[in-house]
Amino acid sequence: MVAFMHAKNSWLEEKQSAYLYRVVADAEPVESRKKLFNQLANEAESQAKHWAKEAKKAGCPTRNEYAPTKRVKLIVFLIRTLGPQRIKPVLAAVKIRGLSVYSKAREPGHPIHTSVDEVGSSHRNAGNNGGLRAAVFGINDGLVSIACLVLGVAGAESSTSTILLTGIAGLLAGAFSMASGEYISMRSQREMFEYQIGLERDELAEYPEEEAGELALIYMARGMPEKEAHALGKRMIADLEVGLDTLAREELGLNPDELGSPWIAAISSFIAFISGGAIPLIPYLLEIKTNTLEISIAITALSLFAVGALLSLFTGRGAFWGGLRMLLIGGGAGLLTYGIGHLMGANIS
Repeated sequence: MVAFMHAKNSWLEEKQSAYLYRVVADAEPVESRKKLFNQLANEAESQAKHWAKEAKKAGCPTRNEYAPTKRVKLIVFLIRTLGPQRIKPVLAAVKIRGLSVYSKAREPGHPIHTSVDEVGSSHRNAGNNGGLRAAVFGINDGLVSIACLVLGVAGAESSTSTILLTGIAGLLAGAFSMASGEYISMRSQREMFEYQIGLERDELAEYPEEEAGELALIYMARGMPEKEAHALGKRMIADLEVGLDTLAREELGLNPDELGSPWIAAISSFIAFISGGAIPLIPYLLEIKTNTLEISIAITALSLFAVGALLSLFTGRGAFWGGLRMLLIGGGAGLLTYGIGHLMGANIS
């Protein structure tokens, strides 16, 4: 019974993939990509026949025709409405391969790796600055959010104690919200990756030649000669772990290096938001009695400029202009919030 259910589910997966491949091919304007997805549909049909035979051996043959579910019909609608490129994560989750052809890093001018060593070395340091980038953005989110909250409450002519209490409440609410959102996002992404890589592991063990053929189709779609593409595909899957890594990148468009711990992401996001959000509250926490709001605005402005300058490391723009842009954006948001708070305070009183 277990063998039959495995064969039946695998047959269904392949028939669903073949169906969606053809929909993607119909929606794809680029001829080389259209050809790729049509060929992948044929490969999926071939693999479905394999699983149909396995199910028959188990004594429970599969039905002849595939009937798309409501979920698949919704995905078809999204493909035809938005285009395959815009819903890559959805397609990856339903076992659509070849999505790396939509990656900017795979456009003409970027060479295809032709050895296992090149694949490993090109990704060995991938994503190493992701944590720093996320931390900087988290600090920026906290800084701008709490600064606007402080200015909004101050605009309503509230007392220092009210501003501090509101700021702390907003700081904690924002930090917990950021942390929980980051955890759910990364947990979901990781679960999807683990599920897909599990499917690839099973398929690589079941029919390695077909998996090598799918890789070859992707390489050919990028312009590699057919003979070289097939040779490279076979070379890549010769080692199981390298094969799985390559299939994840080339077929699914996933980067294993970008996936980290959901807990670390949540804690880092929490700390970053707290770090940034605490800056506008420093004068209130230190119980400075005179020019409290002015001091808060001054240190917030300096921090906005510093964060903007730091972000220039990721944008490639000049530090001064990056800092000035962040200062203007954050300052504009704070000024607008202060004005709204002032109007609301006047109306309430």
